[in-house]
Amino acid sequence: MAGLMSRASTIVKAKFSKLLDRAEDPGETLDYSYEKQLELLQNVKRGIADVVTAKKRLQLQTAQLEQSVVKLDTQARQALGAGREDLARTALERKSGVQTQLQDLDVQIKGLEDQQEKLVASEKQLSAKIESFRTQKEVIKAQYSAAEAQVKIGEAATGIGEQMADTGLAIQRAKDKTAAMQARAGAIDELVQAGTLEDFTSDETDLDRELAQLSSKTQVDSELEQMKRELGSGDAKQELPEGKAAKQEEQAK
Repeated sequence: MAGLMSRASTIVKAKFSKLLDRAEDPGETLDYSYEKQLELLQNVKRGIADVVTAKKRLQLQTAQLEQSVVKLDTQARQALGAGREDLARTALERKSGVQTQLQDLDVQIKGLEDQQEKLVASEKQLSAKIESFRTQKEVIKAQYSAAEAQVKIGEAATGIGEQMADTGLAIQRAKDKTAAMQARAGAIDELVQAGTLEDFTSDETDLDRELAQLSSKTQVDSELEQMKRELGSGDAKQELPEGKAAKQEEQAK
């Protein structure tokens, strides 16, 4: 049972693949692939823009923290000058914390810059590939269109195309029907002349037709006898000179 289901599944997949192959237009497929590649390129560009935005945000935070470092350093000096070592220590502790944040931000910014460079390089490579694909796509589409046109012209010229084949079959069926109708008409005429079928569109009766046939036979017999007489008369005329010659020989004796 499992083997039967596997075979059935294979057959269905094969037929479905064949249907897809018939319906597939290479031009449309190439255009769709090109559009998908453009979408991918747009995603890469958006990714670059997001990375740059994040880097700019960190850079703004860095600038603010650097201002805080300067401010805390100034406050520590002022507190120490005023004899408030405790306040100076607090300001310096805060300054140290801010500097630690700055170091972390520098690491993050460096990572974003590296990511940006990689994305930009990838975007350039992808753009070049897509441009190459676009050129190749147009060439393939032009070649396919030319080949398709050549096939259609060849099929039309040789009559192997589906439409031309249908036309050829229609012509052949028309010829066959015409020949069959002509044969039927000839058979009916022969049967009517033989008297087997009666021609209801004619005023002639069976007697009229028999008399016409008898008259035709009599005329033929008459013409035949006339020809015999003419031929016989010609033979007699050819024998006359021989008779006269014989008579002259008897008189000479």
